[in-house]
Amino acid sequence: MNTDITHDNPRDGGNHERIERTASRFKEGTSSVVGGAKEKFDAAADRVESGLHRATDASARGAKRAAEKAGQLRDRGDEALETVRDFVREKPVQSVAIALAAGWLLGRLLGSRRN
Repeated sequence: MNTDITHDNPRDGGNHERIERTASRFKEGTSSVVGGAKEKFDAAADRVESGLHRATDASARGAKRAAEKAGQLRDRGDEALETVRDFVREKPVQSVAIALAAGWLLGRLLGSRRN
């Protein structure tokens, strides 16, 4: 007995057609499922990409603000240093007295922690 389902046997003609229809429906069903999965995957990938773009933009804005703030602080530091230099040039004796007092005070504060 030949069990090959592709063999054209008049008695098995109905079975062969049923198998072909079932296979065709299965192919259509799997194509539909795969197509739906592709759409969902594409939508998820689009959302991830969009989120990454927003995060990148936010990071760039944050870095720009940080750089601007650092520039402002550098400018303020330069101004403060220039003010101190001017004060030392104008009042050298008073500047030395302040430096000695500050050093003595720090020595007292730090010296008492060692004991």
